Amino acid sequence: MNNPKELHGRNFPTAGQDALNASRPSLYGGDDSSYELAFTDNDFLLHPDLRPVRMQLELLKPEMVQREEGVESTIVVFGSARILPADESQARLRSAMDLPDGPERDLAVRLAQRQVDMSRYYEEARAFSALVTNNSAKLDNPIYVVTGGGPGVMEAGNRGAHEVGGKSIGLNIVLPHEQEPNPYITPKLCFQFHYFALRKMHFLMRSVALVCFPGGFGTLDELFETLTLIQTGKCRKRPVLLFGREFWTKLINFDYLVETGMISPQDLGLFHYVETADEAWATLQKVYGLGQPDADIACGW
Repeated sequence: MNNPKELHGRNFPTAGQDALNASRPSLYGGDDSSYELAFTDNDFLLHPDLRPVRMQLELLKPEMVQREEGVESTIVVFGSARILPADESQARLRSAMDLPDGPERDLAVRLAQRQVDMSRYYEEARAFSALVTNNSAKLDNPIYVVTGGGPGVMEAGNRGAHEVGGKSIGLNIVLPHEQEPNPYITPKLCFQFHYFALRKMHFLMRSVALVCFPGGFGTLDELFETLTLIQTGKCRKRPVLLFGREFWTKLINFDYLVETGMISPQDLGLFHYVETADEAWATLQKVYGLGQPDADIACGW
């Protein structure tokens, strides 16, 4: 044997090579044929009985790509898709105020003013992601921001990282209405999901903290699943930061859950309120010793 490399050569063709070879015209091609390779047959892969395989693929693809890209630690940014950037919300308010006087104008102004008030959360999410990306870049294992990949607070999270030249992750999901990922996600780290459950698993698999901004049903679902997993010991304890005490205390009466015995007083320690990006980052610095020579973001909370 003249070439030592042949000692380590493949014994069989790759799946890609066979897929290419099998793409040649065949006597048994056509819609009424079962001759296509199983792993290139979309009708077969989308069959209801293949659901376990599809779930495994949605677990594996993001896992493999993130591992290849060196993503070990993330901070999850949750929040409403409906919260606008400050400049856009101000523009909408000006447009509403230009309407003719009357009930329609009053309603439009009231709704636009509410969007202006809520837009501070977009800007805080943007600033927080920039802080995370900039300040963790010097760590042996940088922390990457991960969002649901959509608009609103999710966009702000990816945007903040993008604006300081960092990578960020987007875990988008197919919805009945059109849902395009925001333009600030690192392309290699932009994923699309069919299963909510697998998407939520990926949110937590590498996370060292959860930062939750005001949001609706989806945000609440993600928040309470995380709190439940921590409370029951199904995942490690990690900081859960709720942006905006006034919003969260009006929305959820956590004290009433304690009063009625539905949760224990200690469960109120599973999360903390913060108001600004600086306060949130300072909390994480304290928890993980970030900025110290021996900082270890893999430690528990």
